[in-house]
Amino acid sequence: MIAENTQTQMRKGILEYCVLLIISRGQIYASDIIAELKSARLLVVEGTLYPLLTRLKNNGLLSYNWVESSSGPPRKYYILTEEGRQILGQLDATWQELSYAIETSKTKKS
Repeated sequence: MIAENTQTQMRKGILEYCVLLIISRGQIYASDIIAELKSARLLVVEGTLYPLLTRLKNNGLLSYNWVESSSGPPRKYYILTEEGRQILGQLDATWQELSYAIETSKTKKS
């Protein structure tokens, strides 16, 4: 039970970073973000992603464009703002530091 709680918290902690990474590659539709997260085994549902996207947009890290669809109503495609790119750069640096700390902790001998 303790391990499951820790694993859940770890996933939640990196979800925002992963979403920003996915969007940084170019504008993307929300269901495609969910598909990529699921394929990376970061299980997410719409009820988790949409509030996160709204928060990122309200914080100025994302914007969106409406794109007409031939198969239904227009779709909202998300893109990173310049501020979002800057924050992603900071998160990249933090991820590198954390990865180094983890690897060092695993291999360091007393």
